[in-house]
Amino acid sequence: MDLNTEWMSIPVDNQSMNGYVAVPARAAEHPLPVVLVIQEIWGVDEHIQDMTRRFATAGYRAVAPDLYSLGEKHPALTPERIQWVKQFLDTMPPTGWANPEIREQYGAKEPEPRQSGIRETLGKLFAPRDNQAYARQLAAWVDHFADQNLPVVSVGYCMGGQLSFLLATKTKRLKAAVCNYGMAPEPDDMAHIACPVYGFYGGTDHRIIDLVPGVAEAMAKLGKTFHYKIYPEAGHAFFNDSRVSYHPDAARDGWAETLAFFAHALPQTALAGS
Repeated sequence: MDLNTEWMSIPVDNQSMNGYVAVPARAAEHPLPVVLVIQEIWGVDEHIQDMTRRFATAGYRAVAPDLYSLGEKHPALTPERIQWVKQFLDTMPPTGWANPEIREQYGAKEPEPRQSGIRETLGKLFAPRDNQAYARQLAAWVDHFADQNLPVVSVGYCMGGQLSFLLATKTKRLKAAVCNYGMAPEPDDMAHIACPVYGFYGGTDHRIIDLVPGVAEAMAKLGKTFHYKIYPEAGHAFFNDSRVSYHPDAARDGWAETLAFFAHALPQTALAGS
């Protein structure tokens, strides 16, 4: 399918934030429903851009907001630096990714200037982040398109999965949210959710899936719609086909389930482009 792709920007928190956009070329002028594709910790990298294009091929206007672009992007978060870190983390077990001591042990084996660059970028990526602020910034993107009478859904991966779930607590204008292997909001936040949520998880990703039954119970008590699916043989980040974590069976099924979920949640008139 021929796609039109571009970068756009909108005002967020009195600054400008960029977003990568993909839309079917033959439907670029149609009022298509919008899928917000929410980044992993790596930013709007080639994988997230690829996922954005995939949603466009399914007939959506797909937009991936670059959460790191608000204001001026830090040099530690350039694509080259991010790629260094990805390659580095692939040399160590995922259980050690968030452990500074283990990262230092492996990082000491890297030559300079990569070692210093990796250390600085890891510090930025794994520093405490304000997810509540990120979710509010994403809500500005929902408002931007909803103000044009375009229905909006969200999907996120890892950090973005957590933010997709959290975004549903920040706006009543979101039609549906998909969380791929991300943490759930606190029950006090869940009380504000006004759309259905679908979670997809890897069965070996115990840091997250051990909490999922409790999430389902909390959502049910609040009268919220929450579906989830666990793929027993998959791990964390099973959707990311650029990483060693990729699990094609889980990714294929999750993709089909996500498209069906969005089709059911969105107004059929919008899907028809009328």
